[in-house]
Amino acid sequence: MSLIKTVSAKPWERKGVIEARHPEGAFAAPPEKVALVFFLAVAAVIFSMFSVSYVIRMELPDWRPLADPVQLYANTALLVISSVLFQWARNSVNSEQPKNVKLAFITGGLFAFLFIAAQLMTWNSLQAAGYYVSSNPANSFFYLLTGLHGLHLLGGLWVWSKSSIRLLSGGEAKDLKLSIELCTLYWHFLLIIWLLMFAMLSNT
Repeated sequence: MSLIKTVSAKPWERKGVIEARHPEGAFAAPPEKVALVFFLAVAAVIFSMFSVSYVIRMELPDWRPLADPVQLYANTALLVISSVLFQWARNSVNSEQPKNVKLAFITGGLFAFLFIAAQLMTWNSLQAAGYYVSSNPANSFFYLLTGLHGLHLLGGLWVWSKSSIRLLSGGEAKDLKLSIELCTLYWHFLLIIWLLMFAMLSNT
């Protein structure tokens, strides 16, 4: 009789210790944060490869350094302010100050838009001065590196816009805590990349 019960038993219907355990991921951090860290690692490698190519290429005799545009200093200040505002939003959401979160987060994105607009104005002024993409390898690298950085910033602004719409629609800041943290991390990364690029471009 016990043999029949054993054969007809359905072990998958039993409730045991396994059901009481919650599935855990391979990382302690949220999956969105893990994905962002992997993306930033890949982006860092890409920028590093272009930077190495830049340094190697500038050793050739046809390299004519691009004049250092004064506008880039003002553009850098805009990106610094944007990153500071995102950090303010992150600190505010952690201290449960929703009014500061909305102000800092939205204003930080607006300063990032101003940075991109200022970069486009810098491009226009350079082209008006005769610094075209095909004129010289140094010009090509300048437009390539700044354009690649701008594309990454636009990708971040797309995510920022979705979170901003939720905030403006009455969403709770605490519900967007992860999004604000990820945006802040992404902006700090782009600021560091830009400062390194700016130093490299200015020293040539």
